[in-house]
Amino acid sequence: MPGPPAGPALYRARRERVIDALRAHGGGVAIVRTAPIAIRNRDTEYPYRHDSAFFYLSGFTEPRAWLVIRADATQSLTTLFCLPRDIERETWDGVRYGPQRAQQAFGVDAAYSVDELDARMPALLANAHTLHYARDNSSGLDEAVQRWLAASKRGGDRTSPAHQVNLSILLDEMRLIKDAHELATMRRAASISARAHLQAMRACKPGVREYELDAQLLYAFRRHGAQAPAYGSIVAAGANACVLHYPAGNALVRDGDLVLIDAGCELDGYASDITRTFPANGRFTAAQRDLYDVVLAAQQAAIDATRAGVPFDVPHEAAVRVLAQGMLDLKLLDAAVHGTLDDVIASRAYTRFYMHRTGHWIGMDVHDCGDYREPDPGPARDAAERDVQRPWRRLRANMTLTIEPGLYVRAAPDVPRAYWNTGIRIEDDAIVTAHGCELMTREVPVRADDIEAWMRDVPAHA
Repeated sequence: MPGPPAGPALYRARRERVIDALRAHGGGVAIVRTAPIAIRNRDTEYPYRHDSAFFYLSGFTEPRAWLVIRADATQSLTTLFCLPRDIERETWDGVRYGPQRAQQAFGVDAAYSVDELDARMPALLANAHTLHYARDNSSGLDEAVQRWLAASKRGGDRTSPAHQVNLSILLDEMRLIKDAHELATMRRAASISARAHLQAMRACKPGVREYELDAQLLYAFRRHGAQAPAYGSIVAAGANACVLHYPAGNALVRDGDLVLIDAGCELDGYASDITRTFPANGRFTAAQRDLYDVVLAAQQAAIDATRAGVPFDVPHEAAVRVLAQGMLDLKLLDAAVHGTLDDVIASRAYTRFYMHRTGHWIGMDVHDCGDYREPDPGPARDAAERDVQRPWRRLRANMTLTIEPGLYVRAAPDVPRAYWNTGIRIEDDAIVTAHGCELMTREVPVRADDIEAWMRDVPAHA
């Protein structure tokens, strides 16, 4: 039964930051619940995956667990509620920590059976100034909190918290900047995912099916120590690559197809996310290479623009400029109709072939938490107005994000036939640094010549 991967000191330090935030609000209580068990069908469950914020503060991965942090100006208390030991259930489901061992292993001040949650929560909430929890974000949590608040006011001169604050905002801000343990884990996850992509490339040839390549990915993830895919892998051959979230299906990979694979593993709670597009037969056609080189140049422009101090949108703007010029050069867009490069960007005509953003945060979640704009300085009339008013967040060192431009060209009478039904995306995971970014996923080649050389000459990384 393994303990927390990084040891209790790391999680204790994160909880101390929450305690400091509680004190800044005049003291109070923070409640974090892990994810519930999800039923797949009848009495069969989906593989369990903990809640990311809960794991971030505790390192605890068992279901039906709660973390309660209480602090005032002079003292603090961190309490874990978890499943009790149960030899009969453990015969079926595996060994549990139980409260006594969990308290020692995870460095909390107190631990109790989750069966005591309703009995103990009113006292933990009583006389607290502010309550912090993920409001409106978890089924049944709001109802439970209101029940505990009502009970906390019963008897004597006890009061319940006068203010309720969304804890997710605080935790999202904490998680945006990765610590050394997180970065090390993400680099390992990236390396495992890179090996999987290399293996899938080498296994690809005309006549295989998409699900066979998906199997190669899953095998490599598990063989090299990852616990699971970070998300449902995209394995798309030919025209299927024009469907952005296409799941690996049973389509046959044909000679002359490009294959787009968007896949990454999860390791110790952290995601990776890599996309590569390559020719099934090991050779790009001239038209495929034309499109591919535009996407690669767009990615390089975004990489060059990614560094601390730059607004989040700047790499996207850099990629869009290269992609839009490529669309004009390759006659995907007619200059006589759409005008100059600046006209294409201003009118957003490029979105016909490039309809997503160039990157997203990555961390515990593949689309990790954290706003892409600067924190809201005050109330606005509505969400749309708030987004217009708030500037893009500036990147900071040790933020982590993806860089993933693409082109998706469907068959159409006004598009050169050589480009029909071609989808290309190139994606890498990056760590923001003071003067640029570190790409964690470049063990997988990206240049067209290097991809062809790998598929032709280099032995597989099994």
